[in-house]
Amino acid sequence: MKRKFTERDFKPTITGSPTLPLAEKKLLILDILTRPAPELTTEEREELKKVAKQLLAKLKGLLVLDWRKRQTSQARVRDAIKDLLDAGLPRVYTPELYNQKCSSVFEHIYECYPQSGEGVYAGGNN
Repeated sequence: MKRKFTERDFKPTITGSPTLPLAEKKLLILDILTRPAPELTTEEREELKKVAKQLLAKLKGLLVLDWRKRQTSQARVRDAIKDLLDAGLPRVYTPELYNQKCSSVFEHIYECYPQSGEGVYAGGNN
């Protein structure tokens, strides 16, 4: 006999949440920047927290209506990510790792924020 699944069988995921508090948004970015590499000191980790917060503040103004449909809007988001990570990432990040993290952060933003006012970064405690 096959078991029927109910809503209680599925736990909500962070990416499925319509809005998240700033602390959780920052943690998502930190996870991307720190996993699986590199090993960071406490000071470097604190610096990354500041970078993640700055990035979220910057992106809030760049994620406009239909931003994913416009090349220029996508380029602005990608450039903002690159600029902030270039200025804020500790030296332990190699150029290759920096490029990988920039791409991963952009992909995360692209997937989690499809439209202005929608997605993980909509509403909440911004």
